[in-house]
Amino acid sequence: MTDRTMRAAVLDGTGGIDIRELPVPRPAADEVVIAPVGTGVCGTDLHLASGEYPHGRFPVVPGHEFAGYITAVGSDVSTFAEGDYVGVNPNISCGICTWCRRGATNLCVNILPVGVAVDGSVAEFVAVPARITFPLDERITHRAAPLIEPFACVLHALERVPDWKDQELVIFGAGSIGLMAVILGTAEGATGIRVVEPNPARREAAAQLGALQAVASVDELDRDVFDLALDASGHPVAIENAISVLGPRGRLVQMGVAAPTASVPLLPYEVFAKELSIIGSNSLAEKYGESAERMVDLQGELEGLVTSTFGIEDYAEAMAAATRPDQIKVQIVN
Repeated sequence: MTDRTMRAAVLDGTGGIDIRELPVPRPAADEVVIAPVGTGVCGTDLHLASGEYPHGRFPVVPGHEFAGYITAVGSDVSTFAEGDYVGVNPNISCGICTWCRRGATNLCVNILPVGVAVDGSVAEFVAVPARITFPLDERITHRAAPLIEPFACVLHALERVPDWKDQELVIFGAGSIGLMAVILGTAEGATGIRVVEPNPARREAAAQLGALQAVASVDELDRDVFDLALDASGHPVAIENAISVLGPRGRLVQMGVAAPTASVPLLPYEVFAKELSIIGSNSLAEKYGESAERMVDLQGELEGLVTSTFGIEDYAEAMAAATRPDQIKVQIVN
């Protein structure tokens, strides 16, 4: 394998994107090598390309939402074999820090995200530890499989703020995460799901997925009070609006990635008087396996979120497409 090369996209952290010939990776003793069938492009990749993502180490091959087939296994790996269909939780945690010991591996202080700090899947092959690799049901399509990782993030939000059944839910932001929350909320029995999203194409997507309302502004909502709000936008105005529409014992799950310096006004008396809960949800924690299981039944709706596909050579074009208002989820296909 050392004499073989592969195509891969490489980011330099200053906005540069190159397509290079790199050596095909050989698996370390505890690793597997995977030939990806598809890789999702997300907001993390956009921040990573410009050097704005804190965990980035450059140069790096991007890509962390992926699945594929194993082409080689390390000498210590007995749980997988060549040809296995697999997906990957892209967060390589240390296993020994306080947060790992508490089961919150997404908060690992030594975390190494695949496609961010180590080479990822926008390549013909990628090597990852076997311990973050999961077998996939062959019924999961190649189009749906890369969605397991972002859907796991939404399942982690459900874990952080549980019991959505019979809750009046409003979602701020109808990108891929917000729309996945519509799908999950429906599956979990939330009532009257409403979406606030300025982009008309994404409002239409939310309506097609069953949202009772999909509006451009919080002022257009047909009710004033909600049991549960989910922010998938990261915009301070949306977060402020999400807090404002919570009723007694209302809960906000904050998934959107706001700028580190962003702030929103908060009335502590209102938090006290209403017994509000404001809870963050960061990445996917240990929900990849559950997400893979649920993908079998939900993939019909979820794979409809993929709006464009590109090859590895067109990664720069794919990144540009991901910023367009008419796109929801862009994928790289091998």
